[in-house]
Amino acid sequence: MEAPDFENKKHKSMKAPKILLVDDDAATVEVYKMRLEDFYGYDVIGVTDPEEALLVFSDQSDIDVLITDQKMGRMSGQELMRKCLSIDPGLQTIIFTAYGTIDQAVESMRLGAYTYLTKPVEHKPLAAQIEKAIEKKALLKRISDLEGILEGSSRFAGMIGCSRKMQYVFRQILQLAPTDSTISIYGESGTGKELVANAIHTHSTRSAANFVAVNCAAIPETLLEDELFGHVKGAYTNAVSRKEGLFVRAHKGTLFLDEVGEMSEAMQAKLLRVIETGEVRPLGSDAVKKVDVRLVVATKRNLREQVDKGKFREDLFYRVHVVPLKIPPLRERPEDICPLMSHFLTIYSNKMNKGIKGVERGVVERFRTYGWPGNVRELENTVEYLVAMSTAEVIGEDLLEHTPLSRTDRKSRIPLLREAKDEFIKEYLDRLFRFTQGNVSQAAKLAGYYRADFYKLFQKYGMNPKSYKKGPKVVKTEDLADLS
Repeated sequence: MEAPDFENKKHKSMKAPKILLVDDDAATVEVYKMRLEDFYGYDVIGVTDPEEALLVFSDQSDIDVLITDQKMGRMSGQELMRKCLSIDPGLQTIIFTAYGTIDQAVESMRLGAYTYLTKPVEHKPLAAQIEKAIEKKALLKRISDLEGILEGSSRFAGMIGCSRKMQYVFRQILQLAPTDSTISIYGESGTGKELVANAIHTHSTRSAANFVAVNCAAIPETLLEDELFGHVKGAYTNAVSRKEGLFVRAHKGTLFLDEVGEMSEAMQAKLLRVIETGEVRPLGSDAVKKVDVRLVVATKRNLREQVDKGKFREDLFYRVHVVPLKIPPLRERPEDICPLMSHFLTIYSNKMNKGIKGVERGVVERFRTYGWPGNVRELENTVEYLVAMSTAEVIGEDLLEHTPLSRTDRKSRIPLLREAKDEFIKEYLDRLFRFTQGNVSQAAKLAGYYRADFYKLFQKYGMNPKSYKKGPKVVKTEDLADLS
């Protein structure tokens, strides 16, 4: 018998993935066990009794994939999967189903199965699905390990965030990355939507392929179609050669459409067709190309409101708004301001060979109390400006005069009541710690607070009593990150 084209030779030289194969037909078990072991090098445990299979699974700690028939006498494949998942939540399950039980198989996928295959099942597509299931299990383990690393860390995938809101975003990224679901990232300008999209791609099963990003608002409609779908030679006057579109470049990878809400109605219709058919037609061509692309979109607009206003197609909305992910603005996570300051000060000080050692405390307080309408991008630009303009090792308040952080600009806006309350408490704590030189017990006593409650208060407002000890009123760059 000739070996099939799909052959996974790597399992011959390393520990073979372990498969638990369950079917109440002994002949079926024997045939698939032989093929999977002989052709693909898997270690297959074949069982005809689902209850025995459960005992085997309970006794084995290294089973990668469960393959089970859906309809069996003593226990359904779905029930077996559910019991096995309670033992190992990372288990990947492939269900064999007849046409009459497809609904049950689909329900099994909702409950955690990797996929289902309709009988009769050829060994070549089965092996391909097993390989993908093994990859997914490995990725889930990697993500689980990353979550452990993430505990207590303020840095993740090029982003900085020790605040609860950003830590939640990091965990959502890790949870969503292994899926192929379309993700809509919502966030104001400058919050880092492309960084989030890139992190989703990096931690997905598509990470070996391209991550392709395009800003839909930055390209005129006539050029955007050409960018996304490409063209053939002679498609229009200046088309002197064939051009590959971004959908094709992102094949097997991720395409990130930033500011998708700015697309014209005509482009929305063309995007919808690609999503629905998985096919792109280059400009000037009669032929279509099949593409397999994971789509991530981003917008600073509320797409639901855009639909209600008739500015965004409702059918496209339901296609791209599968899993929404919101990135909080910087003003909602003030704990991240100082760590970001420290990060960008180090970057631009090294880049400009300035040797910046720190900043005056007044600069820190102005950074903390400013609203940052431009979010992280504005903070980065401000730090770059301060480093560029600085002629000393310490950045002083005088350099803020020509920035949005100047006192005049701060006072020109009437703050919200909660903002005013927060600013008062911060100023009060600042005065208190200055007076007590960072003595927490003395400060709590003067404030009429229990020490434990007072500790929670200054933590909430990102105050570090240690920085008020006797010494120069300068915060070193490396100490900024501790002022979260």
